[in-house]
Amino acid sequence: MTIDHRLHYLKSVRSHLSVVVYPLQYLVDFPVKASHWLSQGFGSRLQLLSENSELREENLRLRFTLQKLQDLKNENERLRSLLGATTQFTEKVLVAEVLAVDLDPFTRRMLIDKGSEQGVFDGQPLLDARGVMGQIVNVGPLSSTLMLITDPNHALPVQVERSGLRTIAVGMGAVNRLELLYLPNNSDIVVGDKLVTSGLGGQFPPGYPVGEVVEVNPDIARPYAQVQAIPHALLERNREVLLIWNIEPDPIIVKDHHPGTTTPQ
Repeated sequence: MTIDHRLHYLKSVRSHLSVVVYPLQYLVDFPVKASHWLSQGFGSRLQLLSENSELREENLRLRFTLQKLQDLKNENERLRSLLGATTQFTEKVLVAEVLAVDLDPFTRRMLIDKGSEQGVFDGQPLLDARGVMGQIVNVGPLSSTLMLITDPNHALPVQVERSGLRTIAVGMGAVNRLELLYLPNNSDIVVGDKLVTSGLGGQFPPGYPVGEVVEVNPDIARPYAQVQAIPHALLERNREVLLIWNIEPDPIIVKDHHPGTTTPQ
């Protein structure tokens, strides 16, 4: 061994033996390496599956949040539109939310989330950001029923904005149609005329937008023309509506020259 150590006589023999022994060493070491490789691969796969699942859940949460933000954005735009509409009104107003729509095909009614507890009363007018919607026909403590202007039982005194012609707009039961009654064939009304509330009857304040004339058909066989209009309000597509109260000014008290008497003006 000392001679071999110094003179390296067996170096080539060891080199050949290492080639022969290497496969045996590889086979002996293979289970350990394979076990380690499988352990790493399986752990990485489990980690990837776990991360993938977490990312999917996070994606769903973000998509849900995005949808909610979009809904809040739409709601904010609608409320801004309503608040913009209130600046045109001198009456007291209150925003109400639509809870349900009557599915009866022969009526046009909705349920809102305001009732007598909030001061709602029978006959109270309602609007949206674009125009007149209808009036309250049934009041509960916390909710009320709204009859739309397109309901067959609804009649609304209106006025042609251009000519001042007055008439009655009644619902036809359709989603977006009104009929104008008692207009002679030679009435000053044309397609495109704007309709506003006339204020007659005291139910609706004057000047609120109602709709636009879309059809004028004089009928020589009848005393009145067949006239139809479409409402300005979105009606059954609204989620928020405006309740309005007429605010009447306090009567002015003028003192009479006779002591102890006053006269309201």
